[in-house]
Amino acid sequence: MKRQLRALAAAGVLLAGSLVAVAFGGTASADTQICEQFGSTVIQGRYVVQNNRWGTTAQQCINATNNGFEITTLNGSSPTNGAPTAYPSVFYGCHYTNCSPGTNLPIQVSQISSATSSISYRYVSGATYNASYDIWLDPSPKRDGVNQMEIMIWLNRQGSIQPIGSVVGTTNLAGRTWQVWRGSNGSNNVISYVAQSAISSLNFNVMEFVNDTRNRGAITNSWYLTSIQAGFEPWQGGVGLAVTSFSANVNGGGQPNNPTTPPPGGGASCAVKYTANSWNNGFTADVLISNTGSSAINGWTLNYSLPGGQQVTNAWNATVSQSGSSVTARNISHNGSIAPGGTASFGYQGTLSGSYSSPTNFSLNGSSCSRS
Repeated sequence: MKRQLRALAAAGVLLAGSLVAVAFGGTASADTQICEQFGSTVIQGRYVVQNNRWGTTAQQCINATNNGFEITTLNGSSPTNGAPTAYPSVFYGCHYTNCSPGTNLPIQVSQISSATSSISYRYVSGATYNASYDIWLDPSPKRDGVNQMEIMIWLNRQGSIQPIGSVVGTTNLAGRTWQVWRGSNGSNNVISYVAQSAISSLNFNVMEFVNDTRNRGAITNSWYLTSIQAGFEPWQGGVGLAVTSFSANVNGGGQPNNPTTPPPGGGASCAVKYTANSWNNGFTADVLISNTGSSAINGWTLNYSLPGGQQVTNAWNATVSQSGSSVTARNISHNGSIAPGGTASFGYQGTLSGSYSSPTNFSLNGSSCSRS
């Protein structure tokens, strides 16, 4: 799949920020090497590690571990007055249709009760790079393309590189003082928070940075948090740089949101009708989601598992991804809202090996659905 590179705002202005991985990838149960330009894999069944090389044609490889990743091969380099070579990273949420399993993002800022994250880095000497934590936001619950707002937290800066735009002041967040930069790269706005000295680990409240960005008039509470990411932007060198641990938890609705546990009370607010047609080596499926609750559903994610031997190949009226047997289907722009008593539908085609059977258990936005 093609990805559009973000343009430089002007000559001599550095491009700081990430593009995205495009492959859905498998699950990394042990160290997994990724050399594909936009290759990715899932770790802990919860996060996506992406190679994300976009600023050079030279080979770059990363080693995905259960807790993060390490840069193992980096042959490219870029002048320090231009864009970096890549943004190898680990993320939670959705970016360019690649969504981490079971994520509840995108979620409206006003609906977030808490958002916490922790990160640990391993640094190397003799290279030019930043260690950057990215927070992406958009006015819509966007799961593809460039978001309109990028928050960058620079935990380490090595070499003569600088963020997009210019310095607009300092602020105290997460118990530290940050230099604040603000600008645009031509595709999205960027606010960068640059640490005064290198930080190797940070356990923090993501909403401190989101709220500071909102207070600067860059977003409103009606915007959506789409993904949070941690990685590196290398310009020159960088083999051995590593994210040694990463975690992220975003809770909505005033209480923890566990994607595998139905809300208190246990009553399903959804029903799923699954209609399939199979033949020797393939099948199609039509899926009808009904809102059986009393409140509107604004943005939906349906999770279930396909029996062995079934693989989704293409879909319509939803963004459908598969990792192993786990399937995640997310609404597209025109069918994200389901009124009480209303329905939304999507379908897909797949390949089949062996006898056919239909999935039996479905959950919508973390709540178990009945079958209809």
